[in-house]
Amino acid sequence: MAGGYLLRPVLAFTFMKTFQIGMAGLDTSHAEAFANLLHDASHEHHVTGGRITVAYPGGSPDFDLSINRVGKFTGALRDGHQVKMVDSLAAMRGKCDAVMLESVDGRVHLEQFREVADWGVPVFIDKPLTVSVSEAREIVRIAAEKKVRVTSASAIRFAEAFVNSLAEGGNDPVLGVDFYGPMAFVSGCPGYFWYGIHSVEMLYAAMGPGCREVLTTSTEEHDVLLGRWADGRVGAVRGNRAGMNTFGGTVFRKSGARSFDVSTGTKPYYASLLEKVIPFFADEGEIVSNPEMVEVIAFLDAANRSRESQKWETL
Repeated sequence: MAGGYLLRPVLAFTFMKTFQIGMAGLDTSHAEAFANLLHDASHEHHVTGGRITVAYPGGSPDFDLSINRVGKFTGALRDGHQVKMVDSLAAMRGKCDAVMLESVDGRVHLEQFREVADWGVPVFIDKPLTVSVSEAREIVRIAAEKKVRVTSASAIRFAEAFVNSLAEGGNDPVLGVDFYGPMAFVSGCPGYFWYGIHSVEMLYAAMGPGCREVLTTSTEEHDVLLGRWADGRVGAVRGNRAGMNTFGGTVFRKSGARSFDVSTGTKPYYASLLEKVIPFFADEGEIVSNPEMVEVIAFLDAANRSRESQKWETL
């Protein structure tokens, strides 16, 4: 007792905002995967802090892998997760406090971002950011002009086995890498932008930005993308269309080489990505810097050009 009053301990509470997420583009399995992880509290890898509350299905009529999947994933979110559907991107304005642009067609991302940039909410753009270097730079320019935070990444960048392999090296600098992954091509998404982006995002997560030129060697079923960094380091990505659909590789350091296989991880890499996206929405962390996400697109563009020229192509 003090002064006639009982002193009680002060309890501190931390209130975490739950972001109401607007999603554009229900033409990808990512839409359903993200909804399952965000909405199902019983999921082993449930991610807190966000809920998809409104969505614009979208879909590109001239892209079969887009328009032919819209119905399936629209139904999954509408019926399985009670997400409100709207018939235009503009109709989401004011109904969400963060946006995930999930459209599988990278050609529409600039147009979509140009519209949502005026809303003043943070934006995550799923891979690929765009399929054009000039459009990637325009997204960054608009974001700076409108003072809107935007980022983009492949979930493979945060795959558990890969992240753990990088962490095992501590502060020992990465001297180079040899990574591998599937490299399917589809009509509507130029060359390596469709699936090559996953392995290239791992390349940048390990090597960092600073690549100056790319040399591509390609056959009917295999590709090798060789990047030469300004500091003399070399990073390689091997892609295949021969049936091996796993991601992995080797990271080289002075202390030795460490290999990894993404399939050995037990945590879904979509969960690992969402654990970055939600803090990004809250302005509590960066996922991929704007210069780096533009350079990833420039690397893929150079690789596509080199595939045609069979020469080193600058970024």
